[in-house]
Amino acid sequence: MNEIIPILDKLAFLSFVVATMFGTGLKLTLQQIWEPLRNIRLVILSLVANFLIVPLFIYLLLQVVPVTEPVKAGFIIMALASGPPALPKLAQIVKGNLAFSTGLMMLLMFGTVFYMPIALPLVLQGVQVNSWDIAKPLILLMLTPLGIGLVIKAKSEDIAINFQAITFKISNFGLLLGLVVRLVVHFNEIIILLKTGVIFVCAIFIIFSFTVGYLLGGPGIDTQRVLGVGTAQRNFAAALLIGTSNFDDPNVVSTIMVTSLLMMVSVLILGKKLTEVDQGQGAKIESVEIS
Repeated sequence: MNEIIPILDKLAFLSFVVATMFGTGLKLTLQQIWEPLRNIRLVILSLVANFLIVPLFIYLLLQVVPVTEPVKAGFIIMALASGPPALPKLAQIVKGNLAFSTGLMMLLMFGTVFYMPIALPLVLQGVQVNSWDIAKPLILLMLTPLGIGLVIKAKSEDIAINFQAITFKISNFGLLLGLVVRLVVHFNEIIILLKTGVIFVCAIFIIFSFTVGYLLGGPGIDTQRVLGVGTAQRNFAAALLIGTSNFDDPNVVSTIMVTSLLMMVSVLILGKKLTEVDQGQGAKIESVEIS
């Protein structure tokens, strides 16, 4: 059983990321992805939120809150890692702008590749980060399926539509399987974090990150929601790669995994609440129109 769980975890991650990116490519064009990024102000605010405000806040928070060095390292790595692979899926969940989420994900992802090797050694001694080690899996698992989907969409709208339903189901399956597996695997770590109070740092991390992203997300609620969840959900793939390759203490990786899991669960709960709010507002508008 212990040998099957890691396989299920990798299967869930691969199916979720690849299917999400492939499905996103099937729905969009390069023009649609590029269009939101022409808003220079929104792009600059997105970069400032993810690469300056959130890392600086978490670093200062950890100077005040007493946590162990491995836990501190895990939080700092997560704070510096931006561009979550799940962002297009999260955008769908919170009814955000899918095109902007894809462009933002790529922007932050490439930013992380160059940013982490410079920033991380400045705040954590003895850490070595290779840009290509971060970029390689991101290109293989994210940009390649996205590109294939974009080509299919450009060549045949009918084929793209037929594939969309399949990729949607695979993506949802990977997301649910991954959440269940990680809840089971990291249940003890979650309990330990609850007992030590570190869970409150996670909560502050998530709430602050979402709030900053939402407030800087421009005038449109669809971009506000995307930047909110995109800032709150960090790039756990890049963070995990750095944590496993630079630290022997398992608490570093546990902090990364548990924080990532709680971030994902929080966004899923938020998505449900936002959907209820949208439905309530729609009902009010319809009532006003009828009256």
